[in-house]
Parts: sequence; structure tokens; C-alpha cells
Amino acid sequence: MAMPLVAIVGRPNVGKSTLFNRLLGGRKAIVVDTPGATRDRNYGEATWRGRAFTVVDTGGFEPLVTEGIAVDVREQASLAVEEADLTLLLLDGQGGLTPDDKELVELLRRWDQPLVIAVNKIDDQRHEERLYEFYALGIEPLYPISAEHGRGLGELLDALIDQVPKAAAEDTSEEPLIRFAVIGRPNVGKSSLVNKILGMERTLVSETPGTTRDAIDTAFLFDDQPFVAIDTAGIRRKARVKERVEAYSVLRALKSLGRCDVACLVLDGTERVMEQDARIAGYTEEAGRGLVLVVNKWDLVEKDTSTTGQWVKNIRDEMPFVAYAPVLFISALTGHRLHRLLPAVEAVASQHRRRIPTSELNVCIEKAWNHHHPPQFRSQPVKAYYAAQVRISPPTFALVVNHPKGVTTSYRRYLLNRIRDAFGFEGTPLKMRFRQRRRRGRRPTAPQSHQAG
Repeated sequence: MAMPLVAIVGRPNVGKSTLFNRLLGGRKAIVVDTPGATRDRNYGEATWRGRAFTVVDTGGFEPLVTEGIAVDVREQASLAVEEADLTLLLLDGQGGLTPDDKELVELLRRWDQPLVIAVNKIDDQRHEERLYEFYALGIEPLYPISAEHGRGLGELLDALIDQVPKAAAEDTSEEPLIRFAVIGRPNVGKSSLVNKILGMERTLVSETPGTTRDAIDTAFLFDDQPFVAIDTAGIRRKARVKERVEAYSVLRALKSLGRCDVACLVLDGTERVMEQDARIAGYTEEAGRGLVLVVNKWDLVEKDTSTTGQWVKNIRDEMPFVAYAPVLFISALTGHRLHRLLPAVEAVASQHRRRIPTSELNVCIEKAWNHHHPPQFRSQPVKAYYAAQVRISPPTFALVVNHPKGVTTSYRRYLLNRIRDAFGFEGTPLKMRFRQRRRRGRRPTAPQSHQAG
């Protein structure tokens, strides 16, 4: 399902990146005192009152600037606002109301979408008098906050949740709908692939990179299984995103990952795996979507008995973090091996939605834990008590331990690999959380089959 998108905009150095990091609960955006440090859009997922939404951090918006890099930054911010479901305007309570603030409010009023205004750097009650001059903007209510200290964020998040649309409900038909997005760099054959699947010219095909400007959804049936194909614009490296319309298409392509179950990342078989291919694969990993790697234009490749193996090795070397993804070699032009694609998408979607019985999961974790213990934490052994799968899409596991901070990243990876060895999960990322064991009056003893260390 598509999550609502909230764009944070404001003048340079008003605290947008600090607020972005606070909403996401961690440091993802770079925060420095130099104005203009954020030039591109930065994305992350936030949750409040059980509602998830996407937050985009933008560069400093200077509406009156007419030349220089600030113009490009303003364009990037405008693109985010156009795509957003709600705009959060952040103002500087310490610096006071400026002509740029007034101009920015007038610009934002032209968009037909909710607008929430927060006044930052109101660090304590003594500073609330700074809020008064901002009422001259004629928009209420205003939300006084301190992004650095977290003051007032609860009220602000309540306002955001109340105004953003709810995500679309999941399909409840007898056969679950499978949404797959066709993504990749420009001119790798995405639209040709979708056309070949559908058997009709549903999307425009051109040899000019960047022809597809928007995401296009098409519903169809395959062996009585309902699918929706999402054809997206090519995702280019940020340094090459120059044209405004192309930058907009990139934003749409990234957002389409929030609407799909499985992403089909199309690679150009006539080239090696590019850095941008790996970056796009990283987007799918972060979004928690299933993944099928599709090597297109295979009819143009001179092959011998080792060509396929070398290509797979190249993919695994350049994108080791998605080693779980199946690799298909096809030709969208001739239809070579195309019959394997939709069954692969369906299989990955099934794994993406798969749930493991708790008893089987605990046996797996216990066996892995006993075979290889984690390192000690503060001179104490790290013990596991109970594991459960807490969600699907992607499969997410929770493990109750005595010292959550004692579980290293490498040991988390080890456990997830053991889960894959036991249950498969081809094509889908896995996530694992570690929770502190709740202390009670008397320490209970976990059943032996659930005790993992």
C-alpha cells in the first residue's frame, strides 16, 4: 500500500534536517550549522499512533533567489511539495519572521494540499513569546517546537496524522493482488518489458532515455492470478537529474516502491552492473520490497557456456546485500524466457507474505544460537528466550534477549542467514528486532525448546 508523504520545507538552516532525524528516530540527514547543507531530497519512514508515513527532507527554499545552486535546490523542494500529501513548513523562531517566509507561505498556498506550520527553536516556555509575530501570516494553528530537544513534537505529529490521508486498504479478494514495479536506469527496456508482458502497447516506447515520465499502473490476469504492473521512469544518478520533468519522474519512480509488493529491477545485459543499479537495489532493500533481478537484452549478448555464470557472479559481487534475489535472463524484444518472469514474481510475493509457525522459528533460532553464541556483553553472556514473527511484507522477526545492545550487526546477519537456510524466503528482505526481556517478580523459566542460549 502507498504511504502518505509529508514534505518538510523552509528557508536554509531553520532546522529541517534536525526535525527530519527526530521524526525518524535516528540520524539519516546530515546536520551542520552551514546553510544549504541539504541539497537533494532525503527520504525516511516515520510512525506515530500506529500510522506510518514517508517524510522527505528538502534543501533550503529561497523563493526570491534567481540564480545559482539555490535555484536548483528550490526546484528540488518544489518537486517534493508537488508530490506530497501534506507540506510541513518549518520557520525559525529564533531568527523571527522574514520576507522570504511570507513569500514562501504565499507560494505554498497555491498548492491544493494541507499545510502545517511549525515554529522551531522554541526551546522552553520563556521562548514562546517569539511565536507571536508569526501569527501575521494569517494561518493557525502554529505549532511551537524544538527539533533539537523534542519539545512540542507530540502535538505536531498529532496534527500531521490527522491531516494526511490513510493508506489504501489491502486487497481482500480470494486471490491476493500482486503489485510489481518495473524499475531501473533509463533505456534498459522497462517499458518494452511491460508491453511484452501485457501483449499490447500500453506504455510509450522510445530509444530516447527518459521517455516514461510517470508511473503507469495496468491490471491484468495471468493464470487466474490478478497482477498490477507499475511501469516507472528510469532512475538516474542525482548528479544527472537536471531537467525538472525528469527529476519529477525519479520521485514518482521511488514512490512507486511504496505501492508494490515486488520490484523487478531491469539490468542491461549488454553492459556490466552499474553503480546506479546497485543504488536502486538499495532503494528496494530499504523499502522492504521483494526483488527480482531481470537481465534484459540477452538476445544481444555473445554467449558461451560461462556467460550466465559470470553475469550472476558480477551481480553478486556488486550487489551482495540482495544475494537473496533470483536472477532471470530475458529479452523483452524477442520474448526469450519471458514466461519465467511472472511465476518468479508470484513466488517472491508469496515469500514476502510468508509467516513461519512460532514453534518452528524457535527451533531454528535455538539451533543457530547453540551452534554459534554471540560475543559477551559487558562480561555477561547474551541469552535468547523467545522468538516470534511479528509481521509480514517483509517478514519481520522479534527476539527477546537479556541484552539487546549486545547483539552485533554481524550476529543479526548470521541469524537471518540461518532463517533463510531453514525456510528459504527467496526474493524478500528479512528484518529482525531485539527486545529486552521484561522483568517480573519471579524470573520464569522458558521451555527448553524455546531457550536459545
